[in-house]
Amino acid sequence: MNPPVTCWPLGRVEYSDGLELQRQFIEAKKLERSTDTLLLLEHPPVLTMGRGAHRANVLASPAQLDRLGVELFETDRGGDVTYHGPGQLVGYPLLHLGPGRQDVRKYVRAIEEVVIRTAADFGIAASRLERWPGVWVEQSRDGGPRKLAALGVHLSRWYTRHGFALNIRPDLSHFGLIVPCGITEGGVTSMERELGRAVEPEAVSQRIIEHFAAVFDCSVVLAPAPEETVSVVIRHADDFLLMRRTPERGGFWQPVTGRVEAGESTALAAQRELREETSFETPVRSLEYRHAFPWGASSPPRVAIETAYVALVSERANPRLSDEHDAFEWVDLATALGRVPFAGFKRALTRAAAVTA
Repeated sequence: MNPPVTCWPLGRVEYSDGLELQRQFIEAKKLERSTDTLLLLEHPPVLTMGRGAHRANVLASPAQLDRLGVELFETDRGGDVTYHGPGQLVGYPLLHLGPGRQDVRKYVRAIEEVVIRTAADFGIAASRLERWPGVWVEQSRDGGPRKLAALGVHLSRWYTRHGFALNIRPDLSHFGLIVPCGITEGGVTSMERELGRAVEPEAVSQRIIEHFAAVFDCSVVLAPAPEETVSVVIRHADDFLLMRRTPERGGFWQPVTGRVEAGESTALAAQRELREETSFETPVRSLEYRHAFPWGASSPPRVAIETAYVALVSERANPRLSDEHDAFEWVDLATALGRVPFAGFKRALTRAAAVTA
């Protein structure tokens, strides 16, 4: 049997945070501070360009991508351009392939097999097509071959990164922004499109885990629950309050943040942190945004899941800073987005800007 794998089912993860999580887990594995790892997650809408990508296969203009809120990233994985977004299950196997396992083609086939077996559990006849990478439904209900899952991997000294993206119920119209994987002769489909019914992502994740264990001949154990945190964006009209952390706490600008204490709901934690860090008593409102991210740069990596809130205040009042911060400033959205260092903060600020009183 191969070494055990720890699985992290993370939910929503910003693409840049996903890249950083992969880097941290691989570095920890090299230092023997982490097991092999399988990250299961979902990204916000994003286009990714592989090493062999052609810019002409991105059909949308930068203005159109910006209007739709779709980011564009260049990566070191294999393949052309592909799309990630809500309704996909993205899997990143972060493994070290030891002696007897060092075969790139066999590794890719194993990932494909995990997806093919999972699709079969739901009544979908998926398969490989020799002429094209990925997992396909050769005779889709919409006609012809259509891709069900994209694959793109990167191996360095037999440490693996990137992986697969299985379409459960994504917005298929977003694939019209690109020529998926540079293939013009085949379309794209999803599990729900082929079945004509709803599919629970949690059920798909569970089957992926079980088939991963069988195909890779390893035990798969679930990681401990990540730490729960909250953020609160404070907004007055079109301005946002940012606070600067003290140098020993990183020295960066941010909204209110904090941990969820035992027995607290995220809403209660957000209200408490707002009061403790600013003295404001304004009610908080959910931004319907919850995401996982790498918490710091420790080894082994620490992962947190943050729930975002907004507090709409009636005036640009001066906060009473806690000992975590040494300065504050009210700024417009563009300035705030330029100052905060992390993708999750930027997403929360953008959502807060759209909230009506």
